Amino acid sequence: MSFLIPAAYADAAAPAAGPAGTGFEWIFLVGFVVIFYLMIWRPQAKRAKEHKNLLGSLQKGDEVVTTGGIAGKVSKVSDDFVVLEVSNTVELKIQKGAIAATLPKGTLKAI
Repeated sequence: MSFLIPAAYADAAAPAAGPAGTGFEWIFLVGFVVIFYLMIWRPQAKRAKEHKNLLGSLQKGDEVVTTGGIAGKVSKVSDDFVVLEVSNTVELKIQKGAIAATLPKGTLKAI
């Protein structure tokens, strides 16, 4: 029964945490924060900025695709909404935030 160690021996064998351990913990924490910033925060902020610029630059005649996959030509732009011409007789009013990307001119005619 050598796997049973009395409590007195187990306490004596445990290393004592001292001031040397706290420096390593701070370095690890700072490294984790830096990695979090570089891999998650910064790219997400960049995408949000690009999307905001995209929505700000929308104008009549732009060909866009929505987050739902609807492609159309912008026929009217207001502060919060955009009217998309999906076909000759169908127009949809959607929120600006639902626009995912602009398409090159002539894309809708090629589809």
